[in-house]
Amino acid sequence: MKSQISWKVGGQQGEGIESTGEIFATAMNRQGYYLYGYRHFSSRIKGGHTNNKIRVSTTPVRAISDDLDILIAFDQETIDVNYHEMHEGSIIIADAKAKPESPEDSKAQLVSLPFTAIAKELGTALMKNMVAVGATCAVMDLDTKVFESLINDLFSRKGQNVVDLNIQALNEGYKQMKDEMSNLETEHKLEPTDSEGHLFMIGNDAIGLGAVSAGVRFMAAYPITPASEIMEYMIDRLPDLGGAVIQTEDEIAACTMAIGSNYAGVRSFTSSAGPGLSLMMESIGLSGMTETPLVIVNTQRGGPSTGLPTKQEQSDLMQMIYGTHGDIPKIVLAPTSASDAFYLTIEAFNLAEEYQCPVILLSDLQLSLGKQTVESLDYDKIEIRRGALVEGDLETPEDKAYFKRYALTDTGISPRVLPGTKGGIHHVTGVEHNEEGKPSEGADNRQQQMDKRMRKTAQLLIDEPVESNERYEEADILYVGFISTAGAIEEAITRLDKQDVKVNHIQIRQLHPFPSDVVQQAFNKAKKVVVAEHNYQGQLSNIIKMNVNHENKIINQTKYDGTPFLPHEIEDKALEIASNLKELI
Repeated sequence: MKSQISWKVGGQQGEGIESTGEIFATAMNRQGYYLYGYRHFSSRIKGGHTNNKIRVSTTPVRAISDDLDILIAFDQETIDVNYHEMHEGSIIIADAKAKPESPEDSKAQLVSLPFTAIAKELGTALMKNMVAVGATCAVMDLDTKVFESLINDLFSRKGQNVVDLNIQALNEGYKQMKDEMSNLETEHKLEPTDSEGHLFMIGNDAIGLGAVSAGVRFMAAYPITPASEIMEYMIDRLPDLGGAVIQTEDEIAACTMAIGSNYAGVRSFTSSAGPGLSLMMESIGLSGMTETPLVIVNTQRGGPSTGLPTKQEQSDLMQMIYGTHGDIPKIVLAPTSASDAFYLTIEAFNLAEEYQCPVILLSDLQLSLGKQTVESLDYDKIEIRRGALVEGDLETPEDKAYFKRYALTDTGISPRVLPGTKGGIHHVTGVEHNEEGKPSEGADNRQQQMDKRMRKTAQLLIDEPVESNERYEEADILYVGFISTAGAIEEAITRLDKQDVKVNHIQIRQLHPFPSDVVQQAFNKAKKVVVAEHNYQGQLSNIIKMNVNHENKIINQTKYDGTPFLPHEIEDKALEIASNLKELI
């Protein structure tokens, strides 16, 4: 028996590939296994190769697996594109309709089963995915009762006949595959697990849940891959909480509506991807100048322009930190997993109100759309902090003077009032202004207001600005990453331990203001530092060089082909560096 299995289903987009993976993964999750999934899909509604790779394990996993044990192929292209991931003992189960052929250099065993034919005999070719799931159950020696229960949950609203037909398709696929098993030399049975079912969600859902838990009651957004699921999540839930979601005409409107709602006192936000964030830059500046709280979620994807809208990349970092014209205080955060996304989303709303500035939560496609096991969330950790928000009415000065909304303070944070507060009248404008908000172009005032705004976040350091795994006071290598690279790095480190390579790891969660002292301390413990990131220019590496000494230690490991890092890629790079270090001794 195995402690983990890597399974993938592939075919043409629009023929049920996603639902096949969802059914398999959900059933495995119900049995208590840990999962990590990643979808490869095209930027079109129908057609083009797509696949869903799911890793199932008896222990927690946070990365895509290097190899592939079971491939469900609905067409020949799926075999041609994915067989190179397979090894001796792997199995390809392909639809006979595609007349599948195994490439000459394939190491996997090929079994042809009539997925489509069986489904048509039962009434519709659409059920071929259930036949494929049944074949999977046979190969993995899984109890089909769990899947039958799931089928009932999924299709009961369509009537008992639909439920019965899908169960028939499942069992027929199981039977057909069992008949082929005697000819196979392979073992794909999973060890049992003592765990109970876990939360299983994509990062975007975790962000949405975090926003709701933070007290958000309004969202304005324009749909864009890979951020749309956040909006869809909020559409499903906010109306029941007395909130609302508005699909705006563009990202400019979305950002300014979120600013307006926050100004009125309702926690609000927007989400988008790189192209949408480009449109929001002037509005982000408005938030900074007017000192109005604003939270934006940026789920990065391949760029520039339309680029690779459905592929992995992390190339918006410089834009998020330096994109706005002029100088404003800004906070940029980066969660490392779906569960971290939940907690860091809540913190983003607290920071936005405490520091009265824009906060950008930076995700990427792998985190946002990759579905993964999430341990039970601790709702006792949730706290709502609204900063210097004045509650209750204020005394109106006899001279009817305006409220000093932008009062010069030592912290740079001025008292904030909501519209309609008695005695709180003040002016709000995007031009430079004095303490009362009235436009002012005076040189002294400009310098005072600029200094005030910028000192707000000068010393900001969130709890755990880095996710740290520093086990050695003198490490050979320090690996540094952000967002979704955490899982691949951690898995590689586990392997490197067995090869006597000492590796520390930090994943940066606060990207701006940069936690220089914390990162510097980690640098001091390593001979070499590898920065792993998904972009061409090494944007995170350049940010580090601007804020930390020992630039000569840094080695870039960049990947920008649209696919996530695999653990072996991190491992191979570390072994190469470790070998070079030994040669220098």
